[in-house]
Amino acid sequence: MPITLPSTLPAFDVLRNEGVMVMSPDRAAHQDIRPLRIALLNLMPKKIQTENQFARLIGATPLQIDFQLIRMTEHLTKNTAAAHMETFYRPFAEVEASGEKFDGLIITGAPIEHLAFEEVTYWDELRRIMDWTQSHVFSTFGVCWGGMAMIYHFHGVQKHMLQAKAFGCFRHQNLAPTSPYLRGFSDDFVIPVSRWTEMKQAEINAAPGLTTLLGSAETGPCLVADEGHRALYIFNHFEYDSDTLKQEYDRDVANGTPINVPMNYYPDDDPTRPPLNRWRSHAHLLYGNWINEIYQGTPFDLNQIGR
Repeated sequence: MPITLPSTLPAFDVLRNEGVMVMSPDRAAHQDIRPLRIALLNLMPKKIQTENQFARLIGATPLQIDFQLIRMTEHLTKNTAAAHMETFYRPFAEVEASGEKFDGLIITGAPIEHLAFEEVTYWDELRRIMDWTQSHVFSTFGVCWGGMAMIYHFHGVQKHMLQAKAFGCFRHQNLAPTSPYLRGFSDDFVIPVSRWTEMKQAEINAAPGLTTLLGSAETGPCLVADEGHRALYIFNHFEYDSDTLKQEYDRDVANGTPINVPMNYYPDDDPTRPPLNRWRSHAHLLYGNWINEIYQGTPFDLNQIGR
């Protein structure tokens, strides 16, 4: 089944050319199917790239997905054309006022790790969004900084600055093989990591209701389930394209920013050689399992969410 996207959204042609089934809203309206409504709260500077990455993963399941894009109400992006934001995104205040509900919500990362959460200009609105998910979203997926923000907001678990950036593809272990979110997962695999902060496993263990599903001996906890808040928190980047770490590395080199070659990413750690994608299959498994768990549990009548 397809993912429903506006035919003028850049992701529409990108995914269609990759073989992902996409459908315009007009065509979807003529099908007698209740699609899953999945929203993306996109906090990343490169909005279009992030749209493509997440639409690719959630659009690969057998279910029809109605993909919605949300932005912070007052915060204006400097890296994406205003016309794109005006055409495809709705401010959260408008979504909140409408009273509508969603089967799923993804809250992305943001390049503001150096700031305390309370110093982020849109922190108050983000707190309101996270509380709103408890009555208006069946399942929420916080990614990287977004996941750290959620686990801090709901459980008080702090993020900690690293002495050096965790940057590269790191081996992770499947810590909960029976979890429905990890169906089909190998025992050991790699995930792209790109962050200056970390969550400490001991502090997660001390917070009631949290279960760590994936972790790494090198970069710590990765995927945490929060059943009480119907949420998942992932601190690394399964959604990354093959060349995303390369783009980040090349950007820093061009800007003269000190940066190490991303570990275990380029063949023989040689940045002149094209990187290999070794995480794509597990990325599709994780997001496919998340969509399936939503489908199995979400009410047909979205108005029942939160009641």
